[in-house]
Amino acid sequence: MAILRKKKSVARKSARKGSVQKRVSVKSKVLRKAKKGSGSISPRESIIASEMVVEKSNYFPSKIWRVPYGMPQELPVQYGRDMLTLLVRDPRWIFCYWEVTDGTIEGFKRQLGEEFEKSKMVLRAYDVSGVNFTGSNANRFFDVSINRYANNWYIETGAPDSSWCVDLGLLLPDGRFITILRSNIVHMPPEGASGITDEEWMIPDWMFARLYGMGFGLGRSSPGKAWQERMKQALSSGLPGSGSMSSPVKQAFKPRKFWMMVDCELIVYGATEPDARVTVHGKPVKLRPDGSFTFRYALPDGIQSIPVKAVSSDGAEERTITPVVERNTNNSERR
Repeated sequence: MAILRKKKSVARKSARKGSVQKRVSVKSKVLRKAKKGSGSISPRESIIASEMVVEKSNYFPSKIWRVPYGMPQELPVQYGRDMLTLLVRDPRWIFCYWEVTDGTIEGFKRQLGEEFEKSKMVLRAYDVSGVNFTGSNANRFFDVSINRYANNWYIETGAPDSSWCVDLGLLLPDGRFITILRSNIVHMPPEGASGITDEEWMIPDWMFARLYGMGFGLGRSSPGKAWQERMKQALSSGLPGSGSMSSPVKQAFKPRKFWMMVDCELIVYGATEPDARVTVHGKPVKLRPDGSFTFRYALPDGIQSIPVKAVSSDGAEERTITPVVERNTNNSERR
């Protein structure tokens, strides 16, 4: 029995030794292919290669050991398709990038002949604000000369709140412009603060008193109509601390030298048919000529439900959308 167990042990060791030798030979094969930079790797060899990377990283954690896996490790320089994409950088600048395939360039070379070599590569930027652009009805355009090896460019339009489209093309010696690619249309944001303001606050009187009462530490109960009138007068002349020393709010509450007030507003906006009727909590909202609307809402603590209802001009259709917002204020004081 002892001799039999010894033979089995020797057999297992031989099997393990043969497996290790076989694995080492496969690793050597993978390394030879990696060094030559040629030859395909089988799925089994790919698994062994990945294990080699892990094994290598255990001994050399600060180094990256690259082995070909049969898949690209970096993004391709080109995708093999013609495209021109336009992006907005800021109210005055746009950015475009493109790719023109060799086949497309060869086609223009055959079509234009000697004129192709004499032409200039340009980006033609079209101001298409307020028009359905067809290629020839732009408000204005200007050209930016580029080199034939470029594949992206920044263009200064100098026109906030406008729409733009760009063509990549060839400007021939006789002044003709041949379009190679056309971009998407983008709209530049306006420069400065939004000019949309609200005519009035959409807030009930009791909520007004409660909101500003909490802001001045008066608790959640309503201080009454007289307090509301004083507070409204203070708001019309500026927040406490920004008005004159005779402010009725300061005279009424006489805050300490060091004080702070933080509040929140909720801006609700939307759009519907220009001739529709819109209400919020049953109160009518004035629509702009394009059917858009906006209003501010005071945002006290708790859950606020704001039903916005639109009814068509003939009264046959109506829709109601109800945003639900929650506010939780943490007021801490340290002396």
